[in-house]
Amino acid sequence: MTDGVSFIGTGNMGGALIHAACRALDPEQVHITDYLADKACAMAGELGCGYVSSNSEAVKASKYIFLCVKPQVMGSVLEEIAPVLETCAKEGMDKVVVSIAAGLPIGFFKDRLPVNDRIHIIRVMPNTPAAIGKGMLAVAAGPEVASEYVDDVCHILSDAGRVERISESLMDQFSVAGGCAPAFVYMFIEAMADGAVLTGAPRAQAVTWAAQTVLGAAAMVLETGVHPGALKDAVCSPGGSTIAGVATLEKYGFRSSVIEAVRAGYEKTLELGRVK
Repeated sequence: MTDGVSFIGTGNMGGALIHAACRALDPEQVHITDYLADKACAMAGELGCGYVSSNSEAVKASKYIFLCVKPQVMGSVLEEIAPVLETCAKEGMDKVVVSIAAGLPIGFFKDRLPVNDRIHIIRVMPNTPAAIGKGMLAVAAGPEVASEYVDDVCHILSDAGRVERISESLMDQFSVAGGCAPAFVYMFIEAMADGAVLTGAPRAQAVTWAAQTVLGAAAMVLETGVHPGALKDAVCSPGGSTIAGVATLEKYGFRSSVIEAVRAGYEKTLELGRVK
């Protein structure tokens, strides 16, 4: 990749992807900007990437432009960069616009940008573990987008974690199951640690035990391919401690609570997609 990558927005998620991009590429190929100029300058200095002073300059600087801003302000950002994209296209430059905004479909961008055979739209949904290279990221693009562009975006993000191309029709579902879910898992780890503290364990050790156990259980699912229900059954000895705990979780609606949390997140994501 020699055509550069720009990031508009250096918040928690944008910052995580910028760090990953600087690991996957030569940092000199990466350009960043943010309305908080001091923050973006500091990050650029830390990573050895380039700082640009405006969104328009970010578009001019690179072929791949990642929009790492909230859905509520995306419209104003697109209004600002649309004329620059159009000028670049007229001058024969290809531009790939990559959004990480939850809920905003590709159609939202097509309605606001001069999309043509030189301007292409790709959606990405990451999650916060991308900050340490352990994320789960989904990439979606329409059939009109050349596979080389999608492949390049996957490469840019490769050091953020596991990257999977999916249909855009599944992006809102992924936004919750992949994007929101770390928060649910953190709550579970905290609750597990609280339970251990309740029984007399030191706090620091309890958190370590719970977190490592979740990490190992997740690895078992991914590496064995065995259904989570079957893995759960393998831990539950007849009349034992584990099945007693499972029965208590069922009594208090553990699984139904998680399902309803995912449903609530999905409905909120759809609501975000209705931003004008």
